[in-house]
Amino acid sequence: MPTSRTIFKEEHELFRKTVAAFIEREIAPHYEQWEKDGQASREVWRKAGEAGLLLTDIPEEYGGGGADFLTSAIMIEEMAKRVYSAPGFRLHSDIVAPYICNYGTEEQKRTWLPRMAKGEVITAIAMTEPGTGSDLQSIRTTALRKGNELVVNGQKTFITNGGLADLVIVAAKTDTAAGAKGVTLVLVEADRPGFKRGRNLKKIGQNAQDTAELFFEDVRIPPSNILGEEGRGFACLMQQLPRERLLVGIGAVAMMEAALGWTVEYTRERKAFGKPIAEFQNTRFKLAEVKTEVTVARVFLNHCLEAFLAGELDATTGAMSKWWLTELEQKVLDTCLQLFGGYGYMLEYPIARAYADARVHRIYAGTTEIMKELVARSL
Repeated sequence: MPTSRTIFKEEHELFRKTVAAFIEREIAPHYEQWEKDGQASREVWRKAGEAGLLLTDIPEEYGGGGADFLTSAIMIEEMAKRVYSAPGFRLHSDIVAPYICNYGTEEQKRTWLPRMAKGEVITAIAMTEPGTGSDLQSIRTTALRKGNELVVNGQKTFITNGGLADLVIVAAKTDTAAGAKGVTLVLVEADRPGFKRGRNLKKIGQNAQDTAELFFEDVRIPPSNILGEEGRGFACLMQQLPRERLLVGIGAVAMMEAALGWTVEYTRERKAFGKPIAEFQNTRFKLAEVKTEVTVARVFLNHCLEAFLAGELDATTGAMSKWWLTELEQKVLDTCLQLFGGYGYMLEYPIARAYADARVHRIYAGTTEIMKELVARSL
């Protein structure tokens, strides 16, 4: 039984064709060079903006596409199944933009969203610190009032788009004694004095995606750069994390489906002991397991997508989807890589890049262990 894709309508499939054509034209020819450079070009961001591929579900009045969340899902799927982790369109369009759209003032929305949609401004969000990952209420970066300004001091790490970002949403403490209630989100422009980029971090995978350290040394910003209410940053983060975790799950399922396709094709062509390895019982059984697992994953993901579109995706289900889909992804990719034999270890084969790129899915947006803790608390 083929997995149902009825959630996507005709207009979505037309958009999918546009995305696929853009990827083949503007990303595929340059991706190897970007991996060497450690970041994509700024030019591809502007081209994506011109093609209408950024901020697709942000209202048109702010320069967005005015479409639904499924356009975001399509962007993620089409990139993931080709194993392109860069450029960081997903974080820019589907994480940063909703923060500004949902919590920003009218001035903030009109200042930033149209330029983000055009690819003129690249964005990042800075939560993680060298000593603080999932425990966001323990961050040490501060944004303390001095006169009529806020002064930002601290360090962030593992920041996607950090090397190119023109605007960064920074999670900082405006009250160091208030715990989670002291966390505030602030907008920091990259051209402000005291803002510095550290090294572009070298990673196991996702090597074309710029992931950087960021430093804030007495960076002065006006109070108008507060995003949402002061002291409400932690609450904003908690409200948006189910969406972010769903985004990770979308990419995981797309990559699993692609890996199954590559592996079926390879095992039919590759021969051992005089016959295709697809004819060996072990291969058939392994592929049967993967096919079943990927089908179940797709059905669960579709359920989560439908819930999200209806405004009913709760934090617990978001956490369940994130940990289960990414853990399954690693298992599926490992099984598929094994069937490629030695070639599965070669980066010229997409299964090898997928294996390396996917490993971080179990870590970012909340580790598997934290996701299980969140689910356990709901019992």
